[in-house]
Amino acid sequence: MKIAVFSTKPYDRHALEQANREHCHELTFFESRLTPATAALARGFDAICPFVNDDLSEPVIDLLADAGVRLLTLRSAGYNHVDLRAAARRGLTVAHVPAYSPHAVAEHAMGMILTLNRKFHRAYARVREGNFALEGLLGFDIYQKTMGVVGTGQIGAAFCQIALGFGCRVLAYDLYPNPALQAAGVEYADLDAVLSRTDIIALHVPLTPQTRHMIDAESIARMKPGVMLINTSRGALVDTPAVIAGLKSGQIGALGLDVYEEEADLFFEDLSSTVIQDDVFARLLTFPNVLVTGHQGFFTKEALERIAGTTLTNATAYLTGSDQIQKVPLERIQFEE
Repeated sequence: MKIAVFSTKPYDRHALEQANREHCHELTFFESRLTPATAALARGFDAICPFVNDDLSEPVIDLLADAGVRLLTLRSAGYNHVDLRAAARRGLTVAHVPAYSPHAVAEHAMGMILTLNRKFHRAYARVREGNFALEGLLGFDIYQKTMGVVGTGQIGAAFCQIALGFGCRVLAYDLYPNPALQAAGVEYADLDAVLSRTDIIALHVPLTPQTRHMIDAESIARMKPGVMLINTSRGALVDTPAVIAGLKSGQIGALGLDVYEEEADLFFEDLSSTVIQDDVFARLLTFPNVLVTGHQGFFTKEALERIAGTTLTNATAYLTGSDQIQKVPLERIQFEE
């Protein structure tokens, strides 16, 4: 199968080429993001392999379908960047990687909590300048604090286990409580209780119309003053201007973001020699109690290997008609002809 890989970085190419030894697809790598302007590059390919910030809106889906593309094999778990209605209408199959390494993201989330709490990032810079003073580096014991976990899918469940290991009380919200987590000591409550009764809140839910801006001015007002908020899921879960207002008022005591609503023009690129034009993002970076990483949570050796392996397995399964393909269920989407 001829596959066009968009938004390719050297680590993507290495992982996919290693995995392709088993599958023997014809891979062509493009550094460009998939956009309406670059969709023509897909002409002559059976499938495309996009990443999270590629544009798979209706106009791009139409261009891909007209170019002969039949399969979108995403190298991500989330598919909120795909117009599924348009894909269904054009008869495209969409496959994804539902579970590449939940531990990678969960561990990154806990790393952000530890860094924000004990100010590792600030201490590192100080010591390199010969400043060994401790003023401004005061943290708190995470032990016996109440950890709020919103979403207990595979990543959220892994995070719960880490939090329990730190001796936290874990209060979680999910539409479908996990009996194994309950047996391990996780308590489930409604979303309002999780937001209002916890010291640290970690978001581990997909982006849907229902979860978009679930953290807004109203929900922030219900949180404990000085709460720590961590988002390693999708940027649009958080209303960024509302969070900035919460930081300014002190309602939010610390913020960790591995994702950002307008990250597509920022993350995964070296912009160190340019002026960032996003004023909201630039404002975030002025706060000493904000830690931003560039969608790094997934980035482990094990995760890259599994993403590449599942992505190409999906392509092979599509080609052979195997039920191993991890399809997004487009048949459930209702649309008008």
